[in-house]
Amino acid sequence: MRTGVLVMAYGTPTTPDDVEAYYTRIRHGRAPTAELLADLTRRYDAIGGTSPLAERTAAQVAGLRSELERRAPAAFDVRFGSKYEPPLLEEAASAFREEGFGEVVGLALAPHSSSMSTAQYMDRAREALGPAVRFSPIGRWYDAPGFLELIAARVTDALATLDPARASSTVVVFSAHSLPESILERGDDYPDQLFDSARRAAALAGVSRYTTAWQSAGRTADPWIGPDILAVLRDLRASGVTDVVSCPIGFVADHLEVLYDIDVEAQGVAREIGLHLVRTTSLNDDPAFTSILADVVLAAT
Repeated sequence: MRTGVLVMAYGTPTTPDDVEAYYTRIRHGRAPTAELLADLTRRYDAIGGTSPLAERTAAQVAGLRSELERRAPAAFDVRFGSKYEPPLLEEAASAFREEGFGEVVGLALAPHSSSMSTAQYMDRAREALGPAVRFSPIGRWYDAPGFLELIAARVTDALATLDPARASSTVVVFSAHSLPESILERGDDYPDQLFDSARRAAALAGVSRYTTAWQSAGRTADPWIGPDILAVLRDLRASGVTDVVSCPIGFVADHLEVLYDIDVEAQGVAREIGLHLVRTTSLNDDPAFTSILADVVLAAT
């Protein structure tokens, strides 16, 4: 019997007509207000109407499947399940159980882990699989061999597009998705993972001037981890920084949090304050990246 591999991600609406239903699922069944829905629709419109995340994720899953098949023919069955958009992760997990799989590996397409994000994927998958299936959840994998080297290479490429005469006033900003501050009360080390991955990626790229920031905080009344990247950009400019390389290290594909929150919103603030901002290219389905994912899965079996 092959080992199941359940690849999980947040999900995204596939058409503009799906946005409201998707937003309602994110809000645990509570429909968004007209104002919230209009704001989310506006952001999707700004990047072309929908996010390319579904296509990017499908390509990543296909790349992982192909690489595992190359290395271990007929040993793995790779399937995708989303947290908020069909196919849901519970459906994929239940299919593994119903088909008699004895072992399933869980992989979230996020390099950092936390109790409020990736751990929820794993809990939902474990419950759907049931006690008869041995479940091997993969936690953080930003420190997997080769991953930070891949990030560092993208930082180096982005830096190469800047004017070397301004190198002394250039800073790299590594960012990840913010989460509610309540996770800190539970001792969640999610922020430490960002700091560690940023420090190590900067060292690999030979970068001494770097900082970290948080982005894409939810629109809720609860406080979220900061500082927000928009505030960080303003502070950097005020301190004399002229150029910034934005490296959204917490994200592995092009989607709303990259294409809007960085390329539109952060870029707009940068232009407003006279800061030159460039972004590192996303990993998407780079074969070097899907090869690293295959390494991560194989190490968990």
